[in-house]
Order: sequence, then structure tokens, then C-alpha cells
Amino acid sequence: MTARFSPDMRQYLLITGNYWAFTLTDGALRMLVVLHFHELGYSPLQVAMLFLFYEIFGVITNLVGGWLGAHIGLNRTMNVGLLLQVVALGALAVPHVWLTVPWVMAAQALSGIAKDLNKMSAKSSIKLLVPAGQEGSLYRWVAALTGSKNALKGVGFFLGGGLLTVLGFRTAVLAMAAVLAVVGVSSLLTLTRDLGKAKAKPKFKDIFSKSRAINVLSAARLFLFGARDVWFVVALPVFLYDTLGWDFWGVGAFLAAWVIGYGVVQASAPALTGRRTGRLPDGRSAFRWAVVLAFAPAVMAVLIAHGVAITATLVGGLAVFGTLFAINSSLHSYLIVSYAQTDGVSLDVGFYYMANAMGRLLGTVLSGLVFQAAGLWACLAWSAGFVALAALLSLALPRHLVPATEGVGESAE
Repeated sequence: MTARFSPDMRQYLLITGNYWAFTLTDGALRMLVVLHFHELGYSPLQVAMLFLFYEIFGVITNLVGGWLGAHIGLNRTMNVGLLLQVVALGALAVPHVWLTVPWVMAAQALSGIAKDLNKMSAKSSIKLLVPAGQEGSLYRWVAALTGSKNALKGVGFFLGGGLLTVLGFRTAVLAMAAVLAVVGVSSLLTLTRDLGKAKAKPKFKDIFSKSRAINVLSAARLFLFGARDVWFVVALPVFLYDTLGWDFWGVGAFLAAWVIGYGVVQASAPALTGRRTGRLPDGRSAFRWAVVLAFAPAVMAVLIAHGVAITATLVGGLAVFGTLFAINSSLHSYLIVSYAQTDGVSLDVGFYYMANAMGRLLGTVLSGLVFQAAGLWACLAWSAGFVALAALLSLALPRHLVPATEGVGESAE
């Protein structure tokens, strides 16, 4: 099927397909865990704690995984991540009495390692598949991969809510493990090009970035993703289920639609951010888009705190937030791949996604803690504050603009 494409394009398509398959199970598993354990009577904070090791090990994996990818190649780290997800799903398919908090946290730790090995490998590979100097193509390829991944993660949320309703928790995770095992074997057989090995083998101390631009961008990314997960991970699904009375299908469908829309916008970010100026985004672009984004959760927090058309505020406000957040996220994803060094690219990308994972960790814990203490409006207020911090940090990013000589204004494919 892929024979008519160039070798680099075939690798890109295979990497993207691997990433897509993993993403479906990752999104579905998150929804299954949140809704199933909330239904069992876990408090919002307890549900958030189930994801604690998932995020902690994501931080560690991005640091170590970048170094590992530079040593053994990115295709190997991608396949290891995919097969670890099969193990994590199998660990959750045990009899109900075994599903204690420590057991679930351990399974989520494996899933966190798997997710970030897979993501770091996929994002790093693109730097090596796009010819040097073709920044417009690099932006479009990164946007296409990231946007399609998030759209499919939204499908995964819907899939998780549906599988929980139709099959129940245990059968659902078994079915996902079986499908992903088939994908894993196929990936081992088809991903043959040894991408990402550094010519000069990096030392372990090199996992920490020495680039000021990457360090600043990583700090901004931390607060950007903390701003999303502080309301997204636990607070929103529990609020929809408990306060607004939505069923599992409704909660899963809403979160799925939000993430799918977010992914579509993310894939279109090159057209949205490059067409008018004919230039690629830089640090100034990251600052401006973050400032605009900060207003969305701030306005929602005020309206929900005063009980103003809560359902309409959530649906409309989160649509605006998702659109703006997608553009911010896509800009960041392009900038990190652009800033990263070609030799040992996974080190820089791994460090950056370590910060991303730290932001998710912070947001996940606060999502349960703040929601339990003060409600959804407070989570949204924290979100606005985090985006404001990301904007301030973006002021320190490089501001040089590169002319888009090869069509950055075209929509991503």
C-alpha cells in the first residue's frame, strides 16, 4: 500500500500509524479509568492519584528515553513503548478484587512510560525525515502528526465511554490489549530504518538541555499543559457526570468532540498562523497566542462561579479554549523540533516533553485537589493563571523570523 511513496514518506506513514494506534488506546484507557473508578465511589482526588505514577514516570521517561533513543534508535524505543502498553492493559484486566489503588497506579506507571516513549520517538523522527532547511515542511509535518494524534485521542475518549457501557471495564481493556498486540507485531516487522542514533553517543548527563531557547520553551510548555489538565483530567468529566447529570456516553462524546476539534485545528495551525504574514512563527508568536488564550478560562471561571448559563458557558467556552490551545500547542511543537539539534534530536525533544509531562502531572494533581476543594470554576481560574505564566516565559524566546519560502501558509496534509 505504501510502495508508491518515497522511503522517508513510508517511514513517516508507518510511524504515524503506530502513533495513532497507541493514541486510541491511551485516550480510551484514561476515560475508562476516570469513569469506572468514580462510579466505584472514588473521590475526585483519589481518581487523580490513580494517574500520579502515569505522569511521574512520564517525566522520567522523557528524560531517559531521549538518551536511550540516541543510543539504540527511535524505532526501537517506539516499539518498546507500544508493547509496554499491551502489558499495562493486561495488568488492568485482572479480577476486580485485585484492582487496588497501588495495583492500578503501577499499571498506570507502565502506561505512562509507554506513552512517552512512543510520543518522544514519533516527534523526534520527523526532524530526521524532513530535509534540512525546509522549515515550512517541518512545521506542516509536525502539525499533521500532532493534530491527527489528538483527533484520534478524542475518538479514544468516546471509545472508552462506549466500551465501558457496552463491555464493562475488564473486557474493554482485554479487547484493546489484543488489538494493540497485533499492531505491535506489525510495527516490529515494518519499521526497519534505524532512525535517531546519535553519531557521537551522548553521556547520561547530556539528558539536560544546554540550550537557553529549549529551556525557556520547556518551562512555557509546563505551564501551558498544566493549564489544560487542571480542569480536563478529573474536574470536567466528574462535573459533567455528577453536577450536570450526563451519562457515560455523553461525557465520553463531549470530551471526544473537544479533543477531535482541538486536533483538527492543531493540524491546520500552519495555515492559521502563517498565511497572513508569510513567515514562520517565533517566540513573539508564542507570546501573543498565549495572551489571547488566557482570557478564555478566566471568563469561564467568572461565569461559572456566578452560575451564568453553566452548560452553554462550558460548551461554548471550551470550544474557544480548545481552538486557541490547539494553536498554542502546535506552535510549541514546531518550535521544539526546529530548535532541536539534528544529531541526537531525541535528547532535546525528550527534555522538552519531560517538561510537558511535569505540566500534566501538576495539572492532574490540582484537577482533583482544587475541584474537590472549590469546584470547577477554581480549576478554570488556575488555568488562566498558568497560561499567563506561559505567556510571560515566551517573551524570552528567540524572535528571529524565517521566511516561509516553501508554503507554510498551506494547510497541513
